[in-house]
Amino acid sequence: MCGIVGYIGKRDATPILMEGLHRLEYRGYDSAGLAVARNEKLQVIKTKGKVRDLERILPERIKGMTGIAHTRWATHGEPSDRNAHPHTDTSERFAIVHNGIIENAASLRTKLEASGVTFRSETDSEVIAHLLAASPADTLEDSLRSVLRLVTGTYGIAVLDAQRPESIVIARNGSPVVIGIGDREMFVASDPAALVRHTQSVVHLDDGELAVVRADGYETSTLDGGATAKTPLTIPWTDESFDKGEFSHYMRKEIAEQPDAIRRTLSGRLEPRFQTTHIGGLEMAARELLEVKRIKILGCGSAYIAGSLGAHLIEQLARLPASAEPASEFRYRNPVIEQDTLYIAVSQSGETFDTLAAVQEVKRKGGRVLGIVNVVGSTIARECARGIYLHAGPEIAVVSTKTFTSTVVAFALLAVHLGRLKDLSTAQGARLLAALQALPDQVATILNQEARIATLAQRFARHENAYFVGRAAGFPIAMEGALKLKEISYLHAEAYPASELKHGPLALISPETPTVIVMPRDDLYAKNLSTIEEIRARSGPTFVITQPGDPLPMPVDAVIEVPKSEAVLDPLLLNIPLQLLAYHVALARGRNIDQPRNLAKSVTVE
Repeated sequence: MCGIVGYIGKRDATPILMEGLHRLEYRGYDSAGLAVARNEKLQVIKTKGKVRDLERILPERIKGMTGIAHTRWATHGEPSDRNAHPHTDTSERFAIVHNGIIENAASLRTKLEASGVTFRSETDSEVIAHLLAASPADTLEDSLRSVLRLVTGTYGIAVLDAQRPESIVIARNGSPVVIGIGDREMFVASDPAALVRHTQSVVHLDDGELAVVRADGYETSTLDGGATAKTPLTIPWTDESFDKGEFSHYMRKEIAEQPDAIRRTLSGRLEPRFQTTHIGGLEMAARELLEVKRIKILGCGSAYIAGSLGAHLIEQLARLPASAEPASEFRYRNPVIEQDTLYIAVSQSGETFDTLAAVQEVKRKGGRVLGIVNVVGSTIARECARGIYLHAGPEIAVVSTKTFTSTVVAFALLAVHLGRLKDLSTAQGARLLAALQALPDQVATILNQEARIATLAQRFARHENAYFVGRAAGFPIAMEGALKLKEISYLHAEAYPASELKHGPLALISPETPTVIVMPRDDLYAKNLSTIEEIRARSGPTFVITQPGDPLPMPVDAVIEVPKSEAVLDPLLLNIPLQLLAYHVALARGRNIDQPRNLAKSVTVE
């Protein structure tokens, strides 16, 4: 992986390809390149580094009306000029860009080398270009079909033939590829974000599909050659949605957008007449929902942590057993899929490969699965067919902020809906609806504390290790706070249940290891005070995230207060200061906040 762009039409392809690459920079990458066809020859330029580094080495005249481009996130071979995409065959007739992993690349490479092929890179992707050159098929699409029958693994792929530049051929298995429909011009991308300046009408390929894209249209088919019918979808985002505006970083912009993101997630879904919520995308009648005896939530990274909070919400409000599990481990334990269990897949991008594989495992075994995703028309959304769209707007920074918050809000909507079907009273429903409506303004008041949090971050940034603790629903918030801090500041951070601190981690507490204590003023408040005393007794710095009330009975290094909500929604508000803390620690340490090292926004490989 990471990003694919393609263009075919009447305009010069190079500026469009470069613009698309810039749009995909948020996904994380280590090299970039493009290939443009002209006069039956390929012009290939690629380099290690950023898209701006590619711009510096582009010849003044690299022209052509058909081209493909790529940003790479290394899987096989270190980041380097020669490992950058596009890759070509020996004669430089075929160029390919590829997201995914070819699992049998080593054996294919051995066979090709035995036939006299010399490889120029260490990548798995290059084998595709050489296999295309060896194919006896008459058309590019048939050549690609024959190649893909030989490979094992995942791919989103675009192929260009210098001698037949009237088409780009694309294919998909486990890694997204979309077609953008223009006026006598067509676009290709791994993410609709690359296309929004030129079109809002897109076609998503499904796994096992191939498409021939020409300036005047496209044809889709299966790998066996059978025609398929596709319905274009409208991208709900505009080009302006992808600008940073007044902010220095996308992450900071997206933190600031959370009040509006929450409003969009709530919009049209509150039903005050019956003190419940309305979630049309569930497509499950009350009777079917009442048959559910257990809920299991699947996600990776922040999506898994949001799922942990979602499980807490569902258990508290609907009194249904609920749990969250990393989707990346789910299918490898040969899970028992129960007919009275509802599975929920969580993914901001809707393309996370591990989560998609978990969804397919549930469906293969006859289970019911819903999706909670942000990107309309994404693979997981289409695979699940029903669920909840976040409508949080595009999230460009690699780390999740507003989509994490909107995901928790979506779980709250679901929990209220399920609870009102069961034992949640109208009075409780009314309080929860009022609390949900109050969230945007409450988040805005927390954001007003940014200057003070930034000052605390300066102290935090001097350390190399930190700990986050919380109890009950506070523990997932501690997990999310630790994850954000290490993702973007590279400061080592770990999260523990506060009750587990004395069972081992306390050995690591020292004056050089600050601890963030997530402690709402709930039934466990007194126990959290005891945790603070345990840390202070070892001279550990303590930073407390809490709510207004009586002053703490002991001195601490800092207290950040957030507004009080309904108890089950308090964790959502307690998380906001931790986002700002991570951002300002990373800023103080001079990190690349929007594109942290080694990470990608959408993880489409296993």
